[in-house]
Amino acid sequence: MEIRSFLGITNEMVYLVGLPVVFALIGIEALVMVLKRVRYYRWDDTLGTVGMLAGNIAMGAATKSLFFGCMVFTYQYRVFDLHAILPPWLLFFVALFLLDLMFYVWHRASHRVRFLWAIHLSHHSSEEMNFAVAFRQPVLAPLFKIPFFSVLPILGLDPTIIVVVGTISTLWGVVGHTQIVPKLGIAEWFLNTPSAHRVHHGINRQYVDKNYANMFIFIDRLLGTYQPEMEPVRFGLITQANTHSPITLTSMEWVKIWRDLKTARSFGEMVLYVCGPPGWRPRCLVPTQTQGQRS
Repeated sequence: MEIRSFLGITNEMVYLVGLPVVFALIGIEALVMVLKRVRYYRWDDTLGTVGMLAGNIAMGAATKSLFFGCMVFTYQYRVFDLHAILPPWLLFFVALFLLDLMFYVWHRASHRVRFLWAIHLSHHSSEEMNFAVAFRQPVLAPLFKIPFFSVLPILGLDPTIIVVVGTISTLWGVVGHTQIVPKLGIAEWFLNTPSAHRVHHGINRQYVDKNYANMFIFIDRLLGTYQPEMEPVRFGLITQANTHSPITLTSMEWVKIWRDLKTARSFGEMVLYVCGPPGWRPRCLVPTQTQGQRS
């Protein structure tokens, strides 16, 4: 299914410009690492990231037509015609905001609904924080994003805008994955800066399940999930995966869900083991971890 351009820009053009910038950032990060004599990268961790990325790209390619087709279908039932209401430049910024708002919803659900967390946790499994970690994307994520982002055409966003502006938003998400950028002053109030996103990847108690937005951190501020970076961040999972195998990282929480389902005493418990928060246990059992925290 062909995807037209928005304002003469295609998602391929965005990648053509954006990817060299991303690779340059990785080079700068590596140079800073050498000059400061600190370690931001580990070979085994980075190879695991490459494996995860390969699976994500394959799934994205397999579901590309399905994703775009779902958006074309839901666009028929749009409530607003934003193209007719807004000039192109304003439509661009409205699209950025609506995409980030839906990203927030999907991202928060991916931390609070266990089967979605089973998909998403591989992105948090690295104990490092560097630009490459941005590419540690879950294999099944492209498929499970479809129900969320297919809502946006109903609000009046043309599928073409979603694809092009979404590509820009995705590249912005790479910028937050680094330790070489300090706090950015007033920008911390509006944007998801590297400082804000380091918090999101932190397993310090006050950092868990915070800062979900991809670009506009004021969404977290408005919805009560914002946390500033106050102390050095410890990265990874509360119970570290201790593996870099893409297959293990993709399947590990599903294995735990299956084990829990076999112990369920009712249909209600089965539902909560799958759809409840990570770590949910029946009240009569001693929890193995704090409910709602990252496993």
